Amino acid sequence: MHCSQCENQVDDAFRYCPWCAAPQRTKIVEHFRAHPLLEHEPGGLRVSRYLRGTRHVRLSIWGPDRAIAALALEEREARRLAAFLTEAGGNVKPPSRLERAKLRVDALAGRRSA
Repeated sequence: MHCSQCENQVDDAFRYCPWCAAPQRTKIVEHFRAHPLLEHEPGGLRVSRYLRGTRHVRLSIWGPDRAIAALALEEREARRLAAFLTEAGGNVKPPSRLERAKLRVDALAGRRSA
C-alpha cells in the first residue's frame, strides 16, 4: 500500500509510515464494560471500526489485562449486528443525532489527518 501523506510504499503491517510518520490506519474505538453481576472478573468488549483500507469492524473480548479473543466482521455483518442490538433490546437505543454527528466529525477528522 502507499502512504496517503507522502505516497511512499508502506507495508500493511506498519501502523505509521516509516518515511513521514503519518498514521496508516484510521479507526474509531469504543470500550464496553462487562455486566458487574454476571462476570466473575473485570473485562469487557472493545469495538474498533476501521475507516480506511479494508473497512471492517473488529470485536475484542478483554479480560482484566489482555485480549482473550477477537473477531473481525465485514461491514454488512456489522450493520446486521447493530440492527439486532437495536431491535432486540428494549433498553438498548441507537445513538442520538448528536452522538452520530460526533462520530462523523471524529471520522472525518481522522481521515484528514491520516
